[in-house]
Amino acid sequence: LAYGEWRVTWVSIVAKSGGEPGGLVEPMRATLRELDPDLPMFAVRSMQQVQDISVAQPRLYLVLIGSFAVTALLLAAICLYGVLAYAVGQRTREIGIRLELGARRTEVLAMVMSQAGKLVATGVVLGLIGAVLASRLLRAQLFEVAPTDTLTYAGVAVALIVVAMFASWIPARRAARIDPMTALRQD
Repeated sequence: LAYGEWRVTWVSIVAKSGGEPGGLVEPMRATLRELDPDLPMFAVRSMQQVQDISVAQPRLYLVLIGSFAVTALLLAAICLYGVLAYAVGQRTREIGIRLELGARRTEVLAMVMSQAGKLVATGVVLGLIGAVLASRLLRAQLFEVAPTDTLTYAGVAVALIVVAMFASWIPARRAARIDPMTALRQD
């Protein structure tokens, strides 16, 4: 079609340069002025800038989702710490009796960590089931990753378990250091 029959009101011109792309701008402006002085030349960008603009929104979504994921992980760790610290506080007398009757501190540590492990295992299993179900809804947002990517699920599960076990280690260590006589005197 002749340009006059074409319904597009703008044209993109792409030029390849062996040197710095910015060096082509003025010669291209001069050539365009020679062809038609009334045509404006605007939105001049390098191909790198065009690529950056095209991935800006997905990159923003990635940063937001990553930020929300880290925040959720921190909240889960804080909540697990709080639950276990409360449970240890409630069981102070029991732990004191166990220690007085001859339980070793490592056994008390293992008891509290076991309780945390059960909570974490339940959460990871339910979370994986929820993730598999939700991944079907997010299929369109995934790029070069299968919705049920085993490596991703395993990595996230391991990361959650490590963070949760670290968060539960503090109350468990505190429980193992309880003085039996002080715990028995508590109401």
